[in-house]
Amino acid sequence: MTVSATLRDLLASGADAAPALLAEGQPTLDYAGLREQVAETVAALNARGIGRNDRVAIVLPNGPEMALSFVAIGAGATTAPLNPAYRAEEFEFYLNDLGAKALVVAEGVDTPAIAVADKLGVPIVTLTPQPDKGAGRFTLGGDTDAGAGAPVFAEPDDVALVLHTSGTTSRPKIVPLTQTNICTSAHNIATTLQLTADDRCLNVMPLFHIHGLIGALLSSFNAGACVFASPGFNALRFFAWMDEAKPTWYSAVPTMHQAILSRAGRNKAVIEANPLRLIRSSSSSLPPQVMASLEETFGCPVVESYGMTEAAHQMASNPLPPAARKPGSVGIAAGPDVSVLNEKNEPVPAGAIGEICIKGPNVTPGYEANPSANAEAFAGGWFHTGDQGRLDDEGYLFITGRIKEIINRGGEKISPREIDEILLDHPAVDQAVTFALPHDKLGEEVAAAIVLKEGQTANERDLRDFVASRVADFKVPRKVVFVEEIPKGATGKLQRIGLHEKLADVLGA
Repeated sequence: MTVSATLRDLLASGADAAPALLAEGQPTLDYAGLREQVAETVAALNARGIGRNDRVAIVLPNGPEMALSFVAIGAGATTAPLNPAYRAEEFEFYLNDLGAKALVVAEGVDTPAIAVADKLGVPIVTLTPQPDKGAGRFTLGGDTDAGAGAPVFAEPDDVALVLHTSGTTSRPKIVPLTQTNICTSAHNIATTLQLTADDRCLNVMPLFHIHGLIGALLSSFNAGACVFASPGFNALRFFAWMDEAKPTWYSAVPTMHQAILSRAGRNKAVIEANPLRLIRSSSSSLPPQVMASLEETFGCPVVESYGMTEAAHQMASNPLPPAARKPGSVGIAAGPDVSVLNEKNEPVPAGAIGEICIKGPNVTPGYEANPSANAEAFAGGWFHTGDQGRLDDEGYLFITGRIKEIINRGGEKISPREIDEILLDHPAVDQAVTFALPHDKLGEEVAAAIVLKEGQTANERDLRDFVASRVADFKVPRKVVFVEEIPKGATGKLQRIGLHEKLADVLGA
């Protein structure tokens, strides 16, 4: 596989008659139909006066139309996918911040984004599905400013995708990703997973998130492979989709894998009838216990990867067999250069802890209109991820935590991930997340939220004693709370920062 410079080039990978996109109850869209849709969409946007580097906000439910509109709009303009679950205030912030030239919404779907766009004077373009022409096919309605002509496609340095950082500790920052950034990352993932035209991905990740967009969708298209576009993650429907799609792999965040495992026992026949070649996990730490359960249940290798928005997703990944997969590690550099640096931007020795930093053609050129953030994040010619970790003697990367999530208990530093993994070894614990609890004298204290396995029991003392048998006393959670579900972000990731506020009722705070 060669590295494509633009989305248009990347989408040329698949054979005309090869399947590109599948969806529940819809006819297959082949690559010829996909490319036809791309050309029609870019021409339709151009006719509205929208072209290269113009921002088009997309508010669509997960599914084939969202998948196809992303690649079609991105081939000629700049895509800005937004979470359909946002409230009006959030849409107003993002549409304003982006400077969107248009908003794409599905025909007949009620979303507060429409009223916000009207208020801001952002033109609304309605998308009408044409499932009879193939999964995801659509037309774009609304008035046009000019007659349709030959489509003008984006160039390699044009911005293909803009996303905001999560903004858990500060105002969200705009991350512009060029055509080259996202195509390079798609190539890196396809290479890591050894994807071919025979592969088929069951996508359960949201398509307003870098993991779904690049990790599942574009990596597959880069290989001329096929994607089954689900309407969004649903553990109750996962195995029915698996039976219909006949996938060779899927990619998800750890909380999704755990939900899938909880229903795997009653779906053994589906698993045996539809053997997977691999399972990929990214966007959050995969507990080694979950990795082992997945491999035992599905009988295939589980590849943990390390990604973030600023890198157009993938930075490192565990390789496929016969190379080693190391539980607890996010693998070896898989695209960009990866280094662990000290505060002077110097590499630290193998085994020493520092900040994980990267550089390469998949990395954003910089945050938009944010010179102070760029000066800090790109110091010394490296992008500073904000993650703390170490490299072993074989170049495998181990993340010890987000620097901002490290718990500072009176000067003692505790990695919450270390405590998570110990708690998950307890036979009664299904999910665990360790977090900082504000303390008037120490600054921060260690706390943990626990979801117990069905039919299992444990109390706070049991779990505190279990952790105390493995680590120093200052690392033992002083507060353990039991919940039916741990609060998660929009993409299914556990969010430690601010968790004490979300759990205030059970914490008694």
